[in-house]
Amino acid sequence: MRGRGLKLRDTPSASPALWRAVPCPAAELRLDLVLPSGQTFRWRESSPGAWTGVLGGTVWTLRQERDRLWYTVYGGEAGADTDRLLREFFQLDVGLRELYRGWGAADPLFREAAKDFPGVRVLRQDPVECLLSFICTSNNHISRITAMIERLCQAFGRHLCHLDAQPFHAFPSLTALTGDDAEARLRALGFGYRAKFVSGTARAITEGLGVEGLHQLRTVPYAEARKVLCTLPGVGTKVADCVCLMALDKAEAVPVDTHVWRIARQRYGMELGGRSITPRAHQEIGDFFRGLWGPRAGWAQAVLFCADLHKGREPAVSQDRDKES
Repeated sequence: MRGRGLKLRDTPSASPALWRAVPCPAAELRLDLVLPSGQTFRWRESSPGAWTGVLGGTVWTLRQERDRLWYTVYGGEAGADTDRLLREFFQLDVGLRELYRGWGAADPLFREAAKDFPGVRVLRQDPVECLLSFICTSNNHISRITAMIERLCQAFGRHLCHLDAQPFHAFPSLTALTGDDAEARLRALGFGYRAKFVSGTARAITEGLGVEGLHQLRTVPYAEARKVLCTLPGVGTKVADCVCLMALDKAEAVPVDTHVWRIARQRYGMELGGRSITPRAHQEIGDFFRGLWGPRAGWAQAVLFCADLHKGREPAVSQDRDKES
């Protein structure tokens, strides 16, 4: 039975029997760079160095110490299954240091930008949560998106527990978001024009592709997966590429928002024309970086995106709008 009122555990030394660890050097993962940088919106730094969030319908706290990724779960038991889930979420079987060396050898600009940002890797997220979350990112910024997703989970998701009086909820099921009043409730929660896209996509998946069909996009070629995603309400090329990269195992997908567009123009000298991200520019930028960085170009892009985010202290995920009308 899940606990309802629990105390936050922020360090293994306080209650070592409730924590487990998997090997993970800092060069392979930096929680402080990956979790708040706009890939996922369900994690917060609950105390210095400790990150608490929801993964797989369970609340976790994570901490890195001495080349170990420590974790504790609330209302459940930690063991081999939770080790596996954590490793899959962070894709720890992908050797990041070797990738950095390869990207740096091919691209001196990457080598210079990435030297202060080790351990930035792409998450492997649940496709439904990733898709519906990124529909909310157009013309938005990280802090506001995080607050929107929190309201979404509180209003439509299953309650998991309270930690020090802070409630935690699972991400909503598609069924919860397909009710007749779902769009109106989302508008009341401040989702604006995105409300019809969130409820519309939830309905489109339920009535068409299905959750299993969405997961099966992991097995088809990148171009095919992106094409299918772009048929859904509110999903344009940028959102589709985010989902392809962060949920559907398409490591070559390069999401292009204002950060990446600016990087391509200003640092790499691409002649893109205009001041907006056209579909043609999106394709040209993606093709350019795939040619430069290879089959995991989306991972390299995530490093530069993170570096750009921290350099300018900018909270934006995207300032372009994806299929608003």
